[in-house]
Amino acid sequence: MSEPHSAAPSIPHPPRTTLVRGVVREAAVPPLAPPVSTGSLGDLPFDNAAAAPTDAVLSRRQPDGTWRDVTAATFAAEVLATAKGLIAHGLRPGDRLAIMARTTYEWTLLDFAAWAAGLVGVPVYPTSSAHQVHWILRDSGATACVVEGAAQERLVEGVRADLPELAHLWRFDAGAIGALMAAGRELPASAVTEARATRTPADIATLIYTSGTTGRPKGCVLTHGNFFTEADSSTELLHPLFKATAKAPAATLLFLPLSHVFGRTVAVACMRARVRVGHAPSIRTDDLLADLAAFRPTFLLAIPYVLEKVYNTGRATAERLGRAASFDRAARIATRYGEAEEARRHGTGPGPGPALRAARALYDPLVYRRIRAALGGEVRYVLSGGSPLGHRLAAFCAGAGIEVFEGYGLTETTAAVTVTPPLRPRLGTVGWPLPGSAVRIADDGEVLLRGGQVFSGYWDAERGEAVPASPGDWFATGDLGALDEDGYLTITGRKKELIVTSGGKNVAPAPLEDRLRAHPLVGQCVVQGDNRPYVTALLTLEADGLAHWVRMRGKSAVPMDDLVRDPELLAELQRAVDDANSLVSQAESIRRFAVLPVDFTEESGHLTPSLKLRRAVIARDFTAEVEALYER
Repeated sequence: MSEPHSAAPSIPHPPRTTLVRGVVREAAVPPLAPPVSTGSLGDLPFDNAAAAPTDAVLSRRQPDGTWRDVTAATFAAEVLATAKGLIAHGLRPGDRLAIMARTTYEWTLLDFAAWAAGLVGVPVYPTSSAHQVHWILRDSGATACVVEGAAQERLVEGVRADLPELAHLWRFDAGAIGALMAAGRELPASAVTEARATRTPADIATLIYTSGTTGRPKGCVLTHGNFFTEADSSTELLHPLFKATAKAPAATLLFLPLSHVFGRTVAVACMRARVRVGHAPSIRTDDLLADLAAFRPTFLLAIPYVLEKVYNTGRATAERLGRAASFDRAARIATRYGEAEEARRHGTGPGPGPALRAARALYDPLVYRRIRAALGGEVRYVLSGGSPLGHRLAAFCAGAGIEVFEGYGLTETTAAVTVTPPLRPRLGTVGWPLPGSAVRIADDGEVLLRGGQVFSGYWDAERGEAVPASPGDWFATGDLGALDEDGYLTITGRKKELIVTSGGKNVAPAPLEDRLRAHPLVGQCVVQGDNRPYVTALLTLEADGLAHWVRMRGKSAVPMDDLVRDPELLAELQRAVDDANSLVSQAESIRRFAVLPVDFTEESGHLTPSLKLRRAVIARDFTAEVEALYER
């Protein structure tokens, strides 16, 4: 198998753009790395062990909170032993192995062991319901399933009677890895070598079930070749993240679910590039901050919510100390600095002037360094995806010394298919196509994608193979977007979520919702208005932001049912709505809103496991609140 490439970083070549009637309709970037023609992801641990046996490719958190490095040689030995155990239990190349657990070292170890044994991985969100677990295990035809703990074991056992193909159920916290290693101890290493040899880039690596906002999840069939294309394109383009230096070897702490394609793809890319990876199973603020401080990653992958949380926590801390005005000034300076630096890189401005540089230097030890410290102290880059980050927060991060590479993609595209190019950011966009990829905008504004990371289709259980999602070379995403004259993509909303008011005005809810969610008091936002005379919104309150707000105003004892009607709180939220409305025309603006005394959660059925809104369920459960917004 070819080694990861190590060309010196450079400004990437701009996309080739195609105009139709004066509008950019297509953008494409040539590949930077040749396609992988042999082997599979199961080869990666062994390739690393042969090339750099003493390099630390992973770190394991110890009970005392410290981290112990795992070398390439050690990891390959553990993968080999675990893979032998899978084979000893009768699993054969092509069989499906489900993993239902939080983000842990064992998850990644078993994932690569499954690939080394020629198996197909099937991730299951650890918070999935019995109905969801039953559907995924049955539809995928999983032969084996590994869960994290007793509660998940009971859940799978509860539906196992209707899963005739599920022959094995193991549990991480009951010693599953040790038991597998013991079971395969007598098998020769050649058993794994032979299983690996059966796999090619064209073979299925995983079935990832889309959580779906309605209906049953569909299994996205991703091949080893899809992952190789994504990993090699990303690491070649994003040199600052993945390429180690003598001063600061690259390292990242994974805390997003490995059940999601974003985290899993980055784990593969890091293994391919020999970037040290740690795992954080808990995303509770205190736990995560402690892990970040101890691990000290050089880059992170995150969803915008995490960056918003860091910003809002910093602002709340400053307000408690009586320094809110100072923080706000520092935020304005960082935003101006980030915008000026962007203009300099694009040749549209001179960059930050002496006064702005001096102001930024003044606030660096007071504010910006504290923001970076909250992420571990060494983070200089963040790869953000899942939803739009927003111009202001991206500019603030850049000015605070954290460069954000914003990406766009789906499960069907093995994560990112566009990303912010190094040295050429354009705030508010999701960047250019990854090398070897292309983006096309259809006549109705839908985003179409093409590239080696685009999946082969959805899993058909009866055929036991992928069925193409659509005819032709382009995958229709269901998202709406636009390309600018330089090939940068902006996502404006979902095609199915487009609101059409009774006056005939088309409204994309995403920009309004994303802007409102950035406010420290707002947890979730659902914009309504289809076939209605005007646009309205349902808001939920963000727990930490609300706790800080009531503490600062002496209202901690006020019940939640009263708080949602508090005039001072409603006035604060109205200012947030007015700010969001500044993005759109008057006909698209939010006229009225309601504050709900509950939050939207996956457990309540209002969010998918990837934290997307289930709009139909929300509309059904809060019909009375919506109707009240349209009463005169």
